[in-house]
Amino acid sequence: MSDSTPPARPANRLARESSPYLLLHAHNPVDWYPWGPEAIARARAEDKPIFLSVGYSTCYWCHVMERESFSDPAIAAEMNRSFVNVKVDREERPDLDEIYMLATQMLAGQGGWPNSVFLTPQLEPFFAGTYFPPEDRWGRPGFPTVLASMLHAWRERRAEVEAQAAELAAGIRHHLAEVPAEAGPLPGAELAATAVDRLRERFDGTHGGFGEAPKFPSPANFWLLGELAAQRADAGLMLEATLGAMARGGIFDQIGGGFHRYATDREWKVPHFEKMLYDNGLLLETYAREHGRTGDPEPARTALAVAAFLAREMRAPLGAFWSAIDAETEGREGIYYVWRRAELDAVLGGEDADFLAPILGFAGEPFFEEHHYVLHLPRALEVVARERRMSREHLLAEISPLMQRLLDGRSRRPRPATDDKILADWNGTAIAGLATAGRLLQRPELVAQAARAADFVLTALRAEDGTLRHAYRGGGARIPAFLSDYAFLIHGLLRLDEAGPDPRWRAAASELATEMARRLEAPAGGFFNAADAPDLLFRGKEVFDGALPAANPVAALGLLDLARRTGEPRFAETAERSLRAFAPLAQRHPDGARALAVALARCEALAKSAEADLLARPARPRDENLAATAVAALDREASAAVEARLDLGAAAPDGWRELTLHLQVRPGWRLSSPSGPAAAAALRIDAIAAEVDGLAIPDALPSSPGEAHGLAGHLELRGRVRAVPSSRAPAIALRFRPCAGDRCLPEQRLELPLPG
Repeated sequence: MSDSTPPARPANRLARESSPYLLLHAHNPVDWYPWGPEAIARARAEDKPIFLSVGYSTCYWCHVMERESFSDPAIAAEMNRSFVNVKVDREERPDLDEIYMLATQMLAGQGGWPNSVFLTPQLEPFFAGTYFPPEDRWGRPGFPTVLASMLHAWRERRAEVEAQAAELAAGIRHHLAEVPAEAGPLPGAELAATAVDRLRERFDGTHGGFGEAPKFPSPANFWLLGELAAQRADAGLMLEATLGAMARGGIFDQIGGGFHRYATDREWKVPHFEKMLYDNGLLLETYAREHGRTGDPEPARTALAVAAFLAREMRAPLGAFWSAIDAETEGREGIYYVWRRAELDAVLGGEDADFLAPILGFAGEPFFEEHHYVLHLPRALEVVARERRMSREHLLAEISPLMQRLLDGRSRRPRPATDDKILADWNGTAIAGLATAGRLLQRPELVAQAARAADFVLTALRAEDGTLRHAYRGGGARIPAFLSDYAFLIHGLLRLDEAGPDPRWRAAASELATEMARRLEAPAGGFFNAADAPDLLFRGKEVFDGALPAANPVAALGLLDLARRTGEPRFAETAERSLRAFAPLAQRHPDGARALAVALARCEALAKSAEADLLARPARPRDENLAATAVAALDREASAAVEARLDLGAAAPDGWRELTLHLQVRPGWRLSSPSGPAAAAALRIDAIAAEVDGLAIPDALPSSPGEAHGLAGHLELRGRVRAVPSSRAPAIALRFRPCAGDRCLPEQRLELPLPG
């Protein structure tokens, strides 16, 4: 995104900022301030109200209000005369956005961006709305009318305004108040089951998704359904149907990959066209996991298309990922992505256009503005292939070059702007998605992309004292990290730890978890969204899911995972303390706390594993902290499930040595194969500082009729190995998932040093 609009007017203070959103307003005639002590001091010194405008660079109506009102000299003159005007990028300051969006929702009954809020010099809100037109129209007041009304109220009814602001501030404080911990057992699987029941009540059985239009991806829903899919058929069916409908819809960019922000209709056909990094990172992980769960090739195809989009259009030169792509081009929303039939014929040619029309949904009448189509798949490719009496692979081979021609043709259009700031939390979602897809789809290049992004964030987004920063642009990192930065970056690093033998990622996740607790942990449990600051009215604790799963449960999930991987009980203790603080909220509002329900279910599973282990041993005093005890119990269970040994022959002149891997799976256990009889899904072998040849893994088969696929009993794998120059000692690493009956432990890693 360009740093500023053409300098038709002198620059204002925002020209010194790095945020692309603020820079879009750098040549407004409005005397804008960025949020900070200078603006607050002026408001207090001159006893003027603050007009606060919060938005983000890919927000369509933010652009409209900038053109209509903030570029108007007469409107700007009134703003400058009577108010101190402040601009905030919500993606840079989610802590401020949370407070003042809540104020708008309380005052107006709904929220959105741009968020337009009037504050006292003490930063308490007294009036709020969203977009205002430049004159009275559509049954709503124009922005000049609002300005005049607010100035009159400030001058003539000051006491009433301040009383209303104080009352509203008290309401916000109550909503964001620290939740006291309550004694009693933690809810677990039953709460997750209740949350799935609520989703089922809203499930759209015809088109997938939940509720009516507009429809959002809502990744927390997918986390919950994926968590329970193995136990509940309805959870798996809702997940499969929704992901399939989204991937076929216009919300998915069929020729360029990547998901748009949301669908404006029930059928997922017509999107709001902005593309956000966090949506695509989270959905990349979701579709890769869905392929791992079902073995269906379509989620894998979707995941790879998302990964290709991220690499092509959102990856910065140093490997991290930019934050968003705008919805509009030259003031027209979606025009970059939609097609008229004549344009399709010109790019494809008449015969190929006729072939592709029923497949990509442009055979009938245009259904988008100005006689345009949004490309989508009216029917699944598998159905189309069957009707045309060809294999799915043959159909894909036929349409792929045509899709590439459409992509090439589209790329010659004026592009929507890209917001090129790099955010730690959103990059965490991309790192997790790429690492998970690379592991489950056996695409090591995706793991390498995730590692490069992680290296950049861990290196460049640092303060001088080494603490994490939230945002990076123009060579500098700004703004202390928020809870979401720690939570999602830890999530991404642990997915990288799953994907390969590099010990850096687990170590970095542990360090960030320690820093997160030091900076943001609350006395009664859980984490504040931000560190304390003099310009922050209140500090919230994010518990309820929004466009992303809520930061507190994501942090708890990361801590539970870290505890299992490192064997350090302190991580489990912190997670349990956090979940205990928020459990009452989850029980009262299961609809809004689905990620929290997942975290509580996993905490309960850890505790049950610990209790089962304790019951099998001599009686001893009960450990009150079951989650922490579960860490050691799970490690004992996993290690007891498998015994492994390496035998090496003498070295040949070229360094190669015969290798035999003996693997004994304990009776009653199997190494799971979640995607059917694919051997690589049941056991993976990585070489550390060595090359391996051979070691063919046998097919994963049922150990008895009716059982799931898996590897069981005694296995003897033969091959050869050769050490390579490295600072590390050579070893063979095994990755597997031990299962007994219908219960599976998380994926385990066993490292076997290569004997002398």
